[in-house]
Amino acid sequence: MVQATALPRNESGIEAAIGILKQRFGDRLQTGAAIREQHGHTTTWIENQRPDAVVFAHTTEEVSDIVKTCAAHKVPVIAFGTGTSLEGHVNAPAGGISVDLTEMNRVLAVHSEDLDCVVQPGVTREDLNTHLRDQGLFFPIDPGANASLGGMAATRASGTNAVRYGTMKDNVLSLEAVMPDGQVIRTGRRARKSSAGYDLARLMIGAEGTLGIITELTLRLHGIPEAISSARCSFPTVDAACQAVMMTIQYGIPVARIELLDEMSVKAANAYSGLTLPETPLLLLEFHGSESGAAEQAETFGQIAQEFGGADFAATSSTEERNKLWQARHDMYWASLQLRPDAHGMSTDVCVPISRLAEAVGAAQDKATELGLIAPIVGHVGDGNFHTLPLIDMENADEIAKANEFVGWLNDLAISMEGTCTGEHGIGQGKRPYLIKELGAATQYMAAIKAALDPDNIMNPGKILSD
Repeated sequence: MVQATALPRNESGIEAAIGILKQRFGDRLQTGAAIREQHGHTTTWIENQRPDAVVFAHTTEEVSDIVKTCAAHKVPVIAFGTGTSLEGHVNAPAGGISVDLTEMNRVLAVHSEDLDCVVQPGVTREDLNTHLRDQGLFFPIDPGANASLGGMAATRASGTNAVRYGTMKDNVLSLEAVMPDGQVIRTGRRARKSSAGYDLARLMIGAEGTLGIITELTLRLHGIPEAISSARCSFPTVDAACQAVMMTIQYGIPVARIELLDEMSVKAANAYSGLTLPETPLLLLEFHGSESGAAEQAETFGQIAQEFGGADFAATSSTEERNKLWQARHDMYWASLQLRPDAHGMSTDVCVPISRLAEAVGAAQDKATELGLIAPIVGHVGDGNFHTLPLIDMENADEIAKANEFVGWLNDLAISMEGTCTGEHGIGQGKRPYLIKELGAATQYMAAIKAALDPDNIMNPGKILSD
């Protein structure tokens, strides 16, 4: 694994830019140590690298002004949403200006007849769905954390609903962005499809702020299903649970969510969320459709589960019961930390073809045991994506080395299985060495695009591509 290394600083440029921006933004530019540390915050193992100042932007024009000032003085610019990313995306290895977009949090328009909406980047997924609820619509991408939609687009987020509704790249129709020279572009219109030129929206989605700052999003919406049914089923082994997942997908059941918790994760969920589930591998599922359709999907899955030793199968359409189960799933990070109090979680994810899922998860469990690590596993297994959370004493160099070995080994394993080193966390700082292993010469063309659009490397430097 790559630690967060510092990059050369442009001290005079940073000082000049802060002076200009202070005059322009007044108290909305902050240089206090605490707020700078918050904006270098990362919820994983990578050390904090603080920006030199934080500016709270309210409009696209203000973001453009900030970037123009920074471009003139060759100062790094790092976009900040809610700070929930896991691979050091918001760190400032060369210092510079953090542009906080949380106050750009307006839903600008909802076109219910067209099933789309226009939002600012600071709107969170929960706020958007609250806003849409009385119109019978929802936005399906659910990475667990109440992340900002701009940040979700920048990291190409997905989550529990991806098996049916896709990821952010499938649900952004177009976007507005401020480019490295401060110019504002729009990548498309509200039409559901277009053959007009290069697909710049998809270039920006997943670019992690290295090509520009997203300031507006046009999002695809969906109707709230007539009926939602959830199910849970315990299995004797992780392999049996994964085999049931593969059969479910191959059978063509339009499952909306299908999540795996291994034994350690179920134990953690029981303790943290007050559940009484059998402490064996568990699948959580959700089905969307008509009342009869959702019930039929759950029944068909129950029959598949029986073939693989599934037990304690239970389905429900009760909103309260469904919410309790899914809240427990979303709380797994915090629940897992209770398995070893005072330890630090080193969260990582990979994604493999579904046919290799059981093999990959089993190998990850065996490797963690071999290294003596406590590393619970959960996953959005309907699309082959799973997460591990080695729990590490950050004062113990031997444990840190073993955790680094494990995470690196897991990335290599996924790539060897024709998978990816990250299904949804992104590259950031932490996974840069594995991008070239995965994509080879393609990274040279990524670097060429970066150099063409951002020749001074001011947009979130030190992320995705190796220096």
